[in-house]
Amino acid sequence: LPLRCGGSLTASKIEDAQAAYESADSMHSTMLAGAHFVLHAAGWLEGGLCTGFEKLVMDADRLGAYQKVLDKGLDVSDEAFAKDAYGEVGPGGHFLGSAHTIRHYQNAFYEPRLSDSENVESWEEGGAHDMRSRATKRWQQMLKDYEPPAIDPSLKEELESFVSTRKAQLPDAWY
Repeated sequence: LPLRCGGSLTASKIEDAQAAYESADSMHSTMLAGAHFVLHAAGWLEGGLCTGFEKLVMDADRLGAYQKVLDKGLDVSDEAFAKDAYGEVGPGGHFLGSAHTIRHYQNAFYEPRLSDSENVESWEEGGAHDMRSRATKRWQQMLKDYEPPAIDPSLKEELESFVSTRKAQLPDAWY
């Protein structure tokens, strides 16, 4: 049976820690429920009364991590649990050079676009940008880089004609 759930929901008015943990909690529940359709997956603020570009790109970044988990599923194989690596490394060793790590490290993690993992000195030298300012920069760059998809001119004309006809048939409204 198809299941529709809410997504990155929050009552927070701005892109802050409250928004982050409420959104993560609600999306996590949605993901665990196995929803087929997720409503309000990104951008939701103030209980749905508004949206924000920063929140939209922050949520989209997290959705990438969720998608990686959903695409892979939960792997409980010996390979996933790295059983061979424990024998190879032994007590007191490290796993960074193990054959298992070499086989998996490039695809094992989701690398968020917005998170900052630099040391504090580098972060300060770079302007000490927080998540919200990085998100602002990201959505502004996305809009700057946007290129409308190519569309056949006759199809575009047909669509514009359809919209114009439908608008003329509808009663006048506040929008």
